[in-house]
Amino acid sequence: MSTVKQILRIDASASASTSSSKKLGDELIQKLEESHPEAHIEHRDLNQQLTFVDEAWVGANFTPVEQRSTEQQDRLAFSDQLIDELQRADRIVLTTPMYNFGVPATLKAWIDLICRAGVTFQYTSQGPVGLLKDKQLDIIITTGGVPLQSPVDFVSDYLKQVFRFIGIENVNIIAADQMNVDAEASFQRALDQIGESVEFAALSA
Repeated sequence: MSTVKQILRIDASASASTSSSKKLGDELIQKLEESHPEAHIEHRDLNQQLTFVDEAWVGANFTPVEQRSTEQQDRLAFSDQLIDELQRADRIVLTTPMYNFGVPATLKAWIDLICRAGVTFQYTSQGPVGLLKDKQLDIIITTGGVPLQSPVDFVSDYLKQVFRFIGIENVNIIAADQMNVDAEASFQRALDQIGESVEFAALSA
């Protein structure tokens, strides 16, 4: 693995101060800072300033770049900014809870804004091909009662598919699931996974 120079952290939980996924994200970021002291860390909280896809956005996105009006360029500016953050990152840390068996609405909105044909993926005769290459992604997922990889887990495989769709194949899932059953044990398992993932990445560098 090449040197990590840019880390992008993305938080999806609606809880500002009590989120377990964010606390685990803090632990992972701390270990990454220790392993890569030269890396710059960028932070995106999906509960701040997020916009949603609407008719104007769709119209702007499907207008050829050279034909877009100033208004259409402005409508896509935030999406461009989110994509720039992804493009700059060598390593991405995404923290998210499971809400009602799926991802938070803010995370889905972010996904809709960054999945853009010709920018993060392209259509070919063999199907869509992702354009964001050579990136490592850690996804921290917390759940209340649902075990990950159970029939009602609509988060982990969905997120892996989304990132694979835009070209990010190196995906590590860190799970603190069923926290309503035994929060302490679940949190500790996730901490152990964090330590193992950082250690493995260091050995692979």
